[in-house]
Amino acid sequence: QVQLVESGGGLVQAGGSLRLSCAASRTIFGYFVMGWFRQAPGKEREFVAAIGWSDSSTYYADSVKGRFTISRDNAKSTGYLQINSLKPADTAVYYCAGTASVRSWPRGPYDYWGQGTQVTVSS
Repeated sequence: QVQLVESGGGLVQAGGSLRLSCAASRTIFGYFVMGWFRQAPGKEREFVAAIGWSDSSTYYADSVKGRFTISRDNAKSTGYLQINSLKPADTAVYYCAGTASVRSWPRGPYDYWGQGTQVTVSS
């Protein structure tokens, strides 16, 4: 079992940037995938991006390609989601998730979930 805690959300103007963090409660080793999802008010949860922990391979939803960058720091057991050129449509609660199952690459299912961090983009 691993606990995940997101941070870094906030209120920003359109065009701004945020860097979200996802800290894991234990050292990650072996096969592991960390993903990011978001859920806007009244909408279903949406997959955003995923990263393979061992080789840092990445996968992005079409809706965020070119603006979002997923990364990880193995020494800190922390994943990151850099969001640039924020749009009002990016407003959502952002969740990180993890799985040790190879079959889950890249969209899920995920076994571990953080509590979410709010991103609000004003126009």
